[in-house]
Amino acid sequence: MPIRVAIGDEGEAEPRFAWWLFLIVGLVSVVAGGILVARPSHSLATLAVVMGIFLLIDGIIELVISLGHSEGNRALAAIVGLVTIVIGILLVRHPTHAVNAIGLIIGIWLVAAGVLRLLRAGAIGGLLRVAIAVLEIVVGVVVVSDPHIGYTTLAVLVGIWLIVNGFAWIGLGFVVRTAT
Repeated sequence: MPIRVAIGDEGEAEPRFAWWLFLIVGLVSVVAGGILVARPSHSLATLAVVMGIFLLIDGIIELVISLGHSEGNRALAAIVGLVTIVIGILLVRHPTHAVNAIGLIIGIWLVAAGVLRLLRAGAIGGLLRVAIAVLEIVVGVVVVSDPHIGYTTLAVLVGIWLIVNGFAWIGLGFVVRTAT
C-alpha cells in the first residue's frame, strides 16, 4: 500500500519529496563503507564512530518514517528506530570501551533491522527492499555467529555491507523520485 499525503483540492498524492533523504543516507553509507574498507587496520574506533553516526541517521529516519505511516507494525518500527538511536549514541560516545561488544552490537542491530525491513518489504513490496533486508540479515548473522572474527575482518565486512547498502539506498531514492 503506497503512502498517501493529502494535498489541498487535488486529493491524495504519493510523497516523492523525500527521495533526497534516501540519496543522502546512501551517499553517507557508501562513504562510511569506503573508509572502513580502505583503512581496516586502523578502524576499530573509526568503525564504532562511523557505524554510530550511520545508526543515528538510520534510527532518526526510521523513527520519522514510523511516525508517518499507518501500518500495523508502526510501533515496532518506532521501537527499532529508538533502539538504533541509542546504540548509535553508545558507539559514538564510547567507541573503544566496548571493544568486544562492538561486533555483537552491530550484528544484532543488522539482524533486527533486516527482519523489520523484510517484514515491511513484504507488506509494501519491492525487490530492492527485500534485497536490502536480506543483505542486512545475512551480514548480521555472520557477525553475530563470531563477533571476535578479527576487527580488521569485521571492519571490511561492515564496510562492504555499508557500500552495497548505500548503493541500494541511492537506487531506492531514484526509484522514489521517478515514481508516478
